[in-house]
Amino acid sequence: MAEAAAAALVKVIFDKLADEAFKKYARSQNIHSELKELGITLSQIQALLNDASNKEITDESVRLWLNRLQHLAYDIDDMLDDVATEAMHRELTLESEASTSMVRKFIPTCCTKFSLSHRLSPKLDSITTQLQHLEKQNPGLIVKGEKPKINTNRRNETSLPERDVVGREVETKKLLNQLLVGESSKENFSILPIVGLGGVGKTTLARILYNDTRVKDHFELMAWVCVSDEFDVFKISETIFECVATENKQFKDVNQLQIALREQFKDKRFLLVLDDVWNQNYDDWEILVRPFHSGAAGSRVIMTTRQQDLLKKIGFNHVDNLESLSHEDALSLLALHALDVDNFDSHETLKPQAKGIVKKCGGLPLALKAIGRLLRTKTEGEEWDDVLKSKIWDLENADAIVPALRLSYHDLPADLKRLFAYCSLFPKDFMFDKEELILLWIAEGYLNESTANKSPERLGHEYFEKLLSRSFFQPAPSGEPFFVMHDLMNDLATFVAGEYFLRFDSQTETAEEALGKYRHMSFMREHHVGFQKFEAFQRARSLRTLLAVYVGVEQSWNKFYISNKILVDLFPQLTLLRVLSLSRFDISEVPDSICSLDHVRYLNLSRTNISKLPENVGNLYNLQTLIVFGCKRLSTLPKSFLKLKKLRHFDIRDTPLLEKLPLGIGELRNLQTLTKIIIGGDGEFAITELKGLKNLHGEISIEGLNKVQSSMHAREANLLLKGINKLELKWDDGSIREILEKEVLNELKPNSDKLEMLVVECYKGIEFPSWVGDSSFHRLVQVSLRGCKKCTSLPPLGQLPSLKELLIQGMDDVKVISLELSGSTDVTFPSLEILRFEDMSSWEVWSANSEEMFPCLRELQIEIVPI
Repeated sequence: MAEAAAAALVKVIFDKLADEAFKKYARSQNIHSELKELGITLSQIQALLNDASNKEITDESVRLWLNRLQHLAYDIDDMLDDVATEAMHRELTLESEASTSMVRKFIPTCCTKFSLSHRLSPKLDSITTQLQHLEKQNPGLIVKGEKPKINTNRRNETSLPERDVVGREVETKKLLNQLLVGESSKENFSILPIVGLGGVGKTTLARILYNDTRVKDHFELMAWVCVSDEFDVFKISETIFECVATENKQFKDVNQLQIALREQFKDKRFLLVLDDVWNQNYDDWEILVRPFHSGAAGSRVIMTTRQQDLLKKIGFNHVDNLESLSHEDALSLLALHALDVDNFDSHETLKPQAKGIVKKCGGLPLALKAIGRLLRTKTEGEEWDDVLKSKIWDLENADAIVPALRLSYHDLPADLKRLFAYCSLFPKDFMFDKEELILLWIAEGYLNESTANKSPERLGHEYFEKLLSRSFFQPAPSGEPFFVMHDLMNDLATFVAGEYFLRFDSQTETAEEALGKYRHMSFMREHHVGFQKFEAFQRARSLRTLLAVYVGVEQSWNKFYISNKILVDLFPQLTLLRVLSLSRFDISEVPDSICSLDHVRYLNLSRTNISKLPENVGNLYNLQTLIVFGCKRLSTLPKSFLKLKKLRHFDIRDTPLLEKLPLGIGELRNLQTLTKIIIGGDGEFAITELKGLKNLHGEISIEGLNKVQSSMHAREANLLLKGINKLELKWDDGSIREILEKEVLNELKPNSDKLEMLVVECYKGIEFPSWVGDSSFHRLVQVSLRGCKKCTSLPPLGQLPSLKELLIQGMDDVKVISLELSGSTDVTFPSLEILRFEDMSSWEVWSANSEEMFPCLRELQIEIVPI
């Protein structure tokens, strides 16, 4: 397992050593010969890694040798990053001074070389000596050819079978009957337990029931909660309230929360899923269910658990366990995921191996899916035979880590192994946001665009989809746009991550002397994080990652407190940090010292109370991602912001006090995410600056469009060539330039193949340009037209094939809604589910002549406020 991490790190080092700009700077600092010698030694060690891949499974000496190599590789990478950062600093300094002074011309070159060369030479010599010593300690490894690449010609890995469940028809039918009919009970609600081993399919079965249309029609309220190890009554209740309530509320304590929950449930039939319950404390259970009694008769609680202890305390004398799959069903599930067929009748030559593999998987669906996805890339019987005869099945600690999962991990390429191991930083039941995870991978240097000839973001998406296709991730059971990792996969990630990753929580016991070896750390966000908890981490000088994480639904009002001593005294000592997340902490000011962490690539300050960024934020030369989303007090950006030449993602959503952007942001040519664009006056951001930001994509809100002086300027923004999927176009309320505003809106047409959401606000044109409502926008699912008070008619939105939600609000001059809204199509609004009209003060007539309208409509809301 360590071989993959070491190999990936060594590859990163060679990429840096091969960079022409890096080599040029190294020569200027007289360290190129030392770096060359280091590279030679490292290449000799790299040649041994293919042999180490198999031997580390059973040979402890190989594992130890690989661990030493990995620690050394981390040190080398940190040192090279020092060099690259210094080179960037010198380049920016020279650019600045070239425009203001000629002094540099009179400084001898030797003076600029001395500092870095003097500082790095001893470290280079030491590391090279250690490498040479490591090479001499070779534990019997020999040079082998490269491992054969995985063959993906036979079947696309991401082309997964739609049918994901085999052999659960009887259990599904029985539980469905209990949900919809059930037996009479003294209580208004009853519990339906699903008990079984980890990986046997409890959550999958619960998800089938939860998503059944008959179930959705039967229950008025539904909620899904991942409970896991920690049975926190407040957190569970809060998550339930978030799912069933239509309002956002903040609660001081459990009693206040449960009173509100009782009101939500009152006389309503509800279905709750409590997934992965480990708690055995009956008192906690009694507190949790108090509000449930107010629900209507027939309410249900599905509980998935591996243990029956709590169920016995509740009153269940006996509960049937969800059994492992029968041999035939297991064989069918393996065929489905490996071959896209129901059985092996058409693949008789693979059947003997398949039967052996099924037996080793023990009928566990999770194991069978993982092995099936692995076998999708194997084309020959010999390859299946290799899987069947792998030594991994017989490892001593097989009970702790399911062998099939470990085998599936072992089959991954080195790059994917490292990405998966990184996920060990996140606790069980954590909801992964794919986009955020990819940004973290990029910040850690795991996605190298130079070798893949793709952007790191695109590469990250491809890698994530491969891990998803191999069952290392799963879609969140609740159907939200997030992903989860099965508990057993989380155990595997923790196991393979080894001694470089630490998930630090209140139960973690770590010797102070061991802290120096950790490179990546996460900690659970608590309501108060004091210095004493982290005081020992002053020894963790090699940390690259410090992430605050949280499990469950994070309400927008939740704030967590962190000792200022941690910010001021501890963080500046962690000089190698690349990833720092302080999201949701009650921080009013970012200490200037954080801007001395010049290795930082990812800085998350979202939902903090900061009003400004430090003046020297531009010193974070390597910064790629800066997130200040939800910083409602943020009002200004420093001038040095324009020095962040490597910035790729800048998220400034929900920052109402930030009313202007500095002129020159258009020169940050690496920007791919700029979520909020504020068009200003003279000396401020102009819409023409978007011309140079050719890689912008994702979500963009453009405010202050009334300040655009010409439609030609809007055309220069070139939105048509940007990959925007969510677009908000906003004018100030007082603006009235009807003809110009229509021309501007016409030139702001986005890419019809990308757009999924459109908001137009306070537009003062009399009519919309033709692209608004054009059927070519086939992916557009949500449209909001708000405060467009001068429009007398609506665009032909009825011809948008995928539109699901439409809001029309505050269009004061619309008196008649007629055929123009429908457009020229036989079926009007073929996908629309939600239609809302609000504040339509002059609306008098709604006429339609389409033979078929709103075939999917489930919610119509009309609120007319007369003048």
